[in-house]
Amino acid sequence: MESKKIAVVTGALGGIGSAIVKELVNANCFVVAVASPRRTSADIDAWLNEQSINPAAVHGIFLDVTDHEACQQQLNDVIDEFGRIDILVNNAGITRDTSFKKMTLTQWQEVIDTNFNSMFNMTHPVFAHMCANKSGRIINISSVNGQKGQFGQANYSAAKAGMIGFSKALAYEGARAGVTVNVVAPGYTATPMVEKMRDDVLESIKAQVPMQRLATPTEVAQSVAYLASEQAAYITGETLAINGGLYMN
Repeated sequence: MESKKIAVVTGALGGIGSAIVKELVNANCFVVAVASPRRTSADIDAWLNEQSINPAAVHGIFLDVTDHEACQQQLNDVIDEFGRIDILVNNAGITRDTSFKKMTLTQWQEVIDTNFNSMFNMTHPVFAHMCANKSGRIINISSVNGQKGQFGQANYSAAKAGMIGFSKALAYEGARAGVTVNVVAPGYTATPMVEKMRDDVLESIKAQVPMQRLATPTEVAQSVAYLASEQAAYITGETLAINGGLYMN
């Protein structure tokens, strides 16, 4: 374990999350995969088998990332058990899409809590630990819709845009301690959920993208693995867009 980086990944059982876990394992990391409390150990075992991920390289935990105290306790437990946390990937996210005129307070709060406040809950206990260790990588998974906005996603776009501002500010605070904070902003990605859309809907989405295709989860995950690597030690406060040219800032 001494030779491996310890990585924590939220939203680990999703399409992009699974790919991130796999890429970090391939990069010789030991990954703490954070799953919803609604999941079970059987779900994690089945997921590892389905994704062909080495079970010895992954430790699954069940955590409500919207619960600040639970995150604090669980992350302290991870540090106690494994000695440190080298990499944190905030990937947990949900959508509750509707036009703002029809949006309920619950739809707003659920998305802000899961996509944005969870980033505070997970990062706050880890950041001081990384600064004390004079090393660390924090990578926040935003979205192209946090950069350009999207009809029916005022809640989601607000949360994802907020992640970018948070990351830029925290990058300043972590720089002298060797802690980098960066963002990956995927565009439309071929996750299992997206691929279940009707063919005509998928084709209309691809038609909006200059490269005329969706990103693969692996392409997104490889950008995360790069930002987590030693080769990216001089990159901080940046947003890496993986969107096929859909939005160029």
